[in-house]
Amino acid sequence: MANEVAFKRIHFEVQNQVGTLTLCNSQKRNAFDLLMREEIGRVMAHIRREPDIRVLIITGEGEHFCSGGDLRNMASLSLDNTGWHQRMQDLHHGLTDLLTLDRPVIAAVDGAAAGAGFSLALMADFVLATHRAHFCMSFMKIGLVPDCGAFFTLPRAVGIQKARELMLSARDVSAAEAMQLGIVMELHEPETLMARARHMAASLALASPTATSLIKRTLSSSSHHLSALLDMEAAGQALAAGTQYHQQAVQRFLNKTPPLFQWPIKAIQ
Repeated sequence: MANEVAFKRIHFEVQNQVGTLTLCNSQKRNAFDLLMREEIGRVMAHIRREPDIRVLIITGEGEHFCSGGDLRNMASLSLDNTGWHQRMQDLHHGLTDLLTLDRPVIAAVDGAAAGAGFSLALMADFVLATHRAHFCMSFMKIGLVPDCGAFFTLPRAVGIQKARELMLSARDVSAAEAMQLGIVMELHEPETLMARARHMAASLALASPTATSLIKRTLSSSSHHLSALLDMEAAGQALAAGTQYHQQAVQRFLNKTPPLFQWPIKAIQ
């Protein structure tokens, strides 16, 4: 796969070890259809094969992130219970790979993030949004249940009580409220959103790949019993301590040389 690839429903490019995946269905506010999800799956498989891609940014074309599933496309389907179950399992492949991706994921959200689009944003490790962004677990409006991992991600972000309210009410959440709830990390103007995402990604690309992967894997298992988590911590620390990155970082510290990875990142003005 080349450094820049345009599919029919997405665009993917890699610059300076940072991959940027852009949803490109702006006439429908970047709604998901089968083709888009298939293309995302192909990109995710490529990223997993390419360790040089150290960070992934996900965003939407135009003035919206993603409005969820393409209802016109869904209405054309004629499936029984077994068919719907299989369809959801197929559709989750690729999208939910984001939850287990061993590299940082940044969502840059402008405009609508509704239904599965909200779920997609929740899969990211960092959510940056514009002041005009808005979020909605809209599934109840069409008699469906949340999907694309939302039952896993939303309670972890906002707590079980607030997740229950957002799912059952299907109400709109402003960017300001989303930040207050912990869904969004930072708010930016539309013209500076992607610059901020790229700036953050550039810093994260300098972090230890092993430590990053282990942190993400252990956090995703944080509902385990304490003893199991302590075992995971011990195993993870043993792996991280044996990496060349760690050894060089210690040497840089002893030599009073600035570390490769630095945080916080200076804000984009």
